[in-house]
Amino acid sequence: MAFDPAGLLRFTATLLATLIVGCSAAWGAFALWYQEPGGQALKTVSVLLWGGLNLIFVMALWQGRVTFGLLTFVAAFGALLIWWRAILPSNDRVWADDVAQMTTGTVDGHRVTLHNVRNFDWRSNTDYTQRWETRDYDLDRLNSVDMIVSYWTVPAIAHMLISFGFGGGKQVVFSVEIRREKTESFSEIGGFFKEFELSILAADERDVIRVRTNVRGEDAYLYRVRMPVSAMRSLFLSYVEQANDLVRTPRFYNTITVNCTTLVYHMMERIVGYLPLNYRLILTGYLPEYVYRVGGLDQRYPLQELTARGRITDRAKKSDRSASFSADIRQGTAEMDSAESPVHAGHARRY
Repeated sequence: MAFDPAGLLRFTATLLATLIVGCSAAWGAFALWYQEPGGQALKTVSVLLWGGLNLIFVMALWQGRVTFGLLTFVAAFGALLIWWRAILPSNDRVWADDVAQMTTGTVDGHRVTLHNVRNFDWRSNTDYTQRWETRDYDLDRLNSVDMIVSYWTVPAIAHMLISFGFGGGKQVVFSVEIRREKTESFSEIGGFFKEFELSILAADERDVIRVRTNVRGEDAYLYRVRMPVSAMRSLFLSYVEQANDLVRTPRFYNTITVNCTTLVYHMMERIVGYLPLNYRLILTGYLPEYVYRVGGLDQRYPLQELTARGRITDRAKKSDRSASFSADIRQGTAEMDSAESPVHAGHARRY
């Protein structure tokens, strides 16, 4: 049989076009499933119709009707993209109780007032007393920044919290949260498809840490971050600025590009200069290794020791509702003078 280069080229082009249509069809199916209004039955019908339509496109390609297959696919996928672009984030929905309010802040010189600081008393994941409070903070007394990493499934996946410490043992935690509606539950896949809005929440440590360790059974670790006081202040004010921006201009959460780590990364990069991009920014469970490698954790100890000393799960369970919760969970962690060990662009090692 003679070699047919033209036939091979047609086969390769058809195969490539099939792969493009298949990937686009899969994306469209997920988009319809997560964003099509209506119940599960309507979502199922929409996905099946979309899948059938794309099957017709593929059959046309393999039957040699390339122009018909590609043109109709482009028209259908273009219409889907127009519908997708019209789905906009909103702050006006029926939200789950724990994200029902949005933190905002006002700055007056060195004094910052935070509104809607969450301070729930959690008895279980569904039984709690709601408290939203207004609290004042003096930036002149800001003296520490702690990173809390909380794991609930595999080692690669974790949630990051940033806790700011002030003189007198006062702490406030900022958490980048998905803003779920009352009927929604978290989905990593849904986070790619505009399923959730984004929220920056300020909270009391006995709320936001304790609910993870004592109620949800997560495993949490606390690390003191090496930062000069000026950078601490800038980071705190960046959180306030971002929180206020989200009230004015809502955004969608994204599992990869807009999450609890990437938002903090961009804030830190703006403050300290160059920070290397790394896969650990996506696999958030490995974030402590990243921060250690760029010089952001106490270099007097190996990371393994910082991790062992920073495990706060058991201490949080023991302290539970104690008024000294913040002090209790820090017993045994590696203490350091953050101001003497600043992180800046010169300390961010490239690797």
